[in-house]
Amino acid sequence: MAGRKRKVQDLAVAAAAAHTESGLLLRRNQTELNCRASPAKLKSQPVLCESVQSLEPERSHYFNYNEPQRRLGQDFFNQPCISLAKAFLGKVLVRRRADGSELRGRIVETEAYLGGEDKASHSAGGKRTERNTAMFMKPGTIYVYPIYGIYLCMNVSSEGEGAAVLLRSLEPLLGQPAMRELRAARRKEGARQLKDKELCNGPSKLCQALNIPRCFDRRDLASDPEVWLEDDQNTSPPKPQDIVSAPRVGIESHGEWAKKPWRFYLRGHPCVSVVNKEAERLSLSGNETDNVDE
Repeated sequence: MAGRKRKVQDLAVAAAAAHTESGLLLRRNQTELNCRASPAKLKSQPVLCESVQSLEPERSHYFNYNEPQRRLGQDFFNQPCISLAKAFLGKVLVRRRADGSELRGRIVETEAYLGGEDKASHSAGGKRTERNTAMFMKPGTIYVYPIYGIYLCMNVSSEGEGAAVLLRSLEPLLGQPAMRELRAARRKEGARQLKDKELCNGPSKLCQALNIPRCFDRRDLASDPEVWLEDDQNTSPPKPQDIVSAPRVGIESHGEWAKKPWRFYLRGHPCVSVVNKEAERLSLSGNETDNVDE
């Protein structure tokens, strides 16, 4: 009789464990689906993407998981907006995927948005909203926002109230086949295959190619396990004469602020999204039309 009772108890425990495991798996699958949902849906469910990390299995402290060793830390981001926008050039943005593979791209073009004084900035006049909260967080905070309702742009906060740097273009370094697949998923069926230089040559294109989702908003680029910044060990930092200062793109309605030469790119690089010949000529002659220092 006691043996039969023990067997019934064992079966009940096993059934409860199976039910719990099944429920956890269902929650994880649903969470991952939500994390890949449209920007509009993610905006109404901002915490779901964070839950994916908490459901991952605990990692041993005694095993090397190839954590980034050349990651740029908090000190790098602690600088004024324009200085940070220039310092980003030549750095490598790394995106670690769920399977452990990495996508890498060298930053070749940025734009600086100085915060309250900058009429073209999302934080102009010190305006704080649910969307631009990351711009007011510590330097190195990722700010991801949607444009046209379907595309995303990635920015990084700097020193200065409400200041941030927009990442405009990358040179693909690693994972081009995966980048091409990610880009193709958002293009018309039958479209021609993209060249390497076309994979990340625009702010929304690089977000697609590196699979930067809306839920990366407000993450810390200095410590996040899925995306970070590194020094490029294969090239020397760009020299001042290699950097072109030009007006920013797509803000023509903001009057004099549209003329500020706060877009920076590597001269002659094929992955730059928009080349400005006049700005390149002025940069070489040292006669920029506006001061690019804060």
